[in-house]
Amino acid sequence: MAEGQVNHLLIKLAQFVENEVWHLTGGQEEALSVRGELERVRAFLRVADSLEESDDEVKVWVKQLRNTAYEMEDALDEFSLILRHDHGVGFTGLISRMSCCIRNLKSRYRVTSEIKRIHSRVKAICEGHRRLHRKFSRAQQELGAYNSWQDHRGNSLLLDRTDLVGIEQPKNELVVRLLDDALRREVISVVGMGGLGKTTLVKQVYDDPAVKKHFTVYAWITLSRAVKSEELLKDMLNQIMRVIRKPVPPGADTMNSHWLKMIIKDLLQRRRYLIILDDAWHINEWDAVKHALPNNSHGSRVIITTRNADLASTSCKEFTGLVKNMEPLDPEQSWKLFCRKTFQGNSCPSHLEEICKFILRKCEGLPLAIVAISGVLAAKDKRRIDEWDVVRRSLRAEIDGNDRLKNLKRVLSLSFGDLPYYLKSCFLHLSVFPEGHLIERRRLIRLWVAEGFVERKEGKTLEEVAEDYFRELLNRSLIQVAEMTTDGRFTFCRIHDFQREIITSKSRDQSFATIAKEPTDMWPDKVRRLSLHNSLQAAQQNRSLSHLRSLYMFGVDRASIDIVLGSDIKLLNVLDLQATPLPRFPVQVVDWYYLTYLSFRHTEVKTIPASIGKLQNLETLDLKHTNVTRLPVEILKLQKLRHLLVYRYENISYLCHKYGFKALTEIGALQSLQKLCHIEADDERSHIIMRELGKLTQLSRLSILKLRKEDGRALCSSIAKLTNLRAISVASIEDDEILDLQHLTSPPQLLQRIYLKGRLEMLPNWLATLHSLVKLHLRWSRLKDDPLVSLQSLPNLVHLELLQVYEGKTLCFKAKGFRKLRILGLDNFDELRSVEVEEGAMPCLEKLIIQRCKLLEKLPSGIEYLTKLKVLEFFDMPDELVKKFVQDEHDKDYQKVALIPEVYYGYWRDGGWDVQSIERSSEGDASPRQGTSMRSSQFPPCWK
Repeated sequence: MAEGQVNHLLIKLAQFVENEVWHLTGGQEEALSVRGELERVRAFLRVADSLEESDDEVKVWVKQLRNTAYEMEDALDEFSLILRHDHGVGFTGLISRMSCCIRNLKSRYRVTSEIKRIHSRVKAICEGHRRLHRKFSRAQQELGAYNSWQDHRGNSLLLDRTDLVGIEQPKNELVVRLLDDALRREVISVVGMGGLGKTTLVKQVYDDPAVKKHFTVYAWITLSRAVKSEELLKDMLNQIMRVIRKPVPPGADTMNSHWLKMIIKDLLQRRRYLIILDDAWHINEWDAVKHALPNNSHGSRVIITTRNADLASTSCKEFTGLVKNMEPLDPEQSWKLFCRKTFQGNSCPSHLEEICKFILRKCEGLPLAIVAISGVLAAKDKRRIDEWDVVRRSLRAEIDGNDRLKNLKRVLSLSFGDLPYYLKSCFLHLSVFPEGHLIERRRLIRLWVAEGFVERKEGKTLEEVAEDYFRELLNRSLIQVAEMTTDGRFTFCRIHDFQREIITSKSRDQSFATIAKEPTDMWPDKVRRLSLHNSLQAAQQNRSLSHLRSLYMFGVDRASIDIVLGSDIKLLNVLDLQATPLPRFPVQVVDWYYLTYLSFRHTEVKTIPASIGKLQNLETLDLKHTNVTRLPVEILKLQKLRHLLVYRYENISYLCHKYGFKALTEIGALQSLQKLCHIEADDERSHIIMRELGKLTQLSRLSILKLRKEDGRALCSSIAKLTNLRAISVASIEDDEILDLQHLTSPPQLLQRIYLKGRLEMLPNWLATLHSLVKLHLRWSRLKDDPLVSLQSLPNLVHLELLQVYEGKTLCFKAKGFRKLRILGLDNFDELRSVEVEEGAMPCLEKLIIQRCKLLEKLPSGIEYLTKLKVLEFFDMPDELVKKFVQDEHDKDYQKVALIPEVYYGYWRDGGWDVQSIERSSEGDASPRQGTSMRSSQFPPCWK
């Protein structure tokens, strides 16, 4: 995978030629020549990457080119460091400059010699490209690497029913869908990662006798990136003609795709047909055949299997249809399949059970992985527990070297091979995170930008492009969503353990990253990305890190941090020490000029030195959940800073306390900022700070704490200028302090999330104009007028949380109000006695939380109209109210609660929550009963 490295180097060379090449005495011509040679071979790198797995000669050539690109990048950066050396001022600075002049001459000569040496290597490597030119050209035409996979796909079509587990229910669901009475043409897209059994499932459906009898024409088409559209259409035509028992039309073999589509469409127009399009990868494959499939109102069906979620949803929008997400096997089904394949249907010997269940957990319900690993274990001696334990301890080595696992590796690697180079880098980067680690999306986005994986696109920030990359990996079923926010944003993701083993192996083979999981693991001399998952041993103290660009640490001790940070790592770009035992800011960090990403999140760091102003390339400074409360004024020198995160939370009983940092008076100087959280505005110059915020026109997220009433007008004036703002949080200096936000006449129309904490004299008029608003939290507003009147027409509001917002006795949700609201929280309404829900209000509401409304007399009237309601939560509510729907079978509230799938109630006692769930009876009638009890110190315990 050299395409990404070469493109990154070409960008750096362009900047070097523009700004610094004239300083390079004696090496200018070589630097320009390297640039020209790399631009000439760049067109073939994508093909070379596709051949790397299967051709040793190409693999060596790609490795040489990749390593040379790394060396050239290091040489350019070292030369730039020499030019930027700071000698200080005054007499001391003069002496420093004189002594450094000699050293600089030596350093320049050394770097110039290095560039000349690299130039010679690049020329030799490019000569190698000319020798491989014929191979590259042939690969472009044939893409032969894909053909061998087709032979193995056929195995899925030949499986015996007795080999299948967990397939009966999804099969029956699809069969019912195919046989229903709907006359419209439909598409069913079965989507999921490789190895889930999509083809196996659909083949069982296709071969079902009732299905074959129902459709007069049927065809199974296996799509392939190596096959032209004409070949696909000819295959479809041949199958159709065989089923209807007629000869293929004369001249079909020489027809173009247009004529073939016309013939197929005419043949299918008067028939009920079933067409299977197996293993579709890209939209263009669907586009190649869809116009041959007429909407003939005979109940015809098309089934697509794919790993691409975008293709699945697009096809179902173009043709009416259903997207079926293929699910992994549950633990019981996984164990059944594992034992069937490993022990030929017998039970697992008790002495092997622990090892087998550990290995099975790695498979995560992926049928192909279970079958493959079972094949390895079935050949082991069941009396020798040590043989089985070796497999448990060395799964990655088994995947790389065991012939029985080659098909598994091939299936999972195919998705990687299909990625464009920029997504390959992003996907390989996931290998730096430990096994089982939930990866925060926003952290990942910022890291991809800092690593240089993200290409600029007109009209988009780098972060927005990186978000597109994330969604594409998600759509390709390569990463899985682990957690989402209530308004539908992804917060954490993960990857399948076997997929992780494969990309870790590729990262090592391609010198992309070194993962040191054990204290004894060593790393190569020219390691560029290092991820430590364990503390170091003394033997590793002298390992070279002079070429290191990115450093990640997980689960290390303080001594290991000192060892690594004490090394010569002056070229470092990324330093991520999140959740490490770091006691203070490491002073040597400020000398690492190329640092773009610096994270001390969840550490004990308390102060930031003034010398941080030397980090001129810094883009992300993450000090979330540290003890930092002030930043030096020198932070304003960091003109490239895009994300400044300095805050922490403390949950105490009901209250979540937030702490930020003292705002700098000239904060407007940081004009590249996109995220600024949280600044504390309780300063005598706070009105100046509020005006300064208006200069930060790139801001997408802003959080302000301790705002005073008199600064509201200045803040409103600044917010109006922040047209890119997506989220804003404002909290007053005291709960009784008024938030004076009425003066915002032209709010940013892209605002999606608003959090306001403090007293409001009236609900700001501009809130009701925000058509993009999806989440609104209001706390301590204490309004006299019902806020629902203004808010109910917000067209995209999904989550509404109100804490002591209204001092009235009744809240009324009107018909046709809050059309998209899914989550509603009502908390601490002191005077509230009743909640009314009119028929037609909140038709999408799924979760309702009511807490600390001490005067509430009954459940919301009209709660039965909330037909989508899945969860009802009551916390610290009157005992009389709770008893009605828990114990009193004759009370109407009792009957209503019985229709809600999940109900929780609880009380805060002795520093924690006592929570009780109510479960519906198994018969589904109006008989709720006591369910699970739990104890939680978190607030709120079930509100997520």
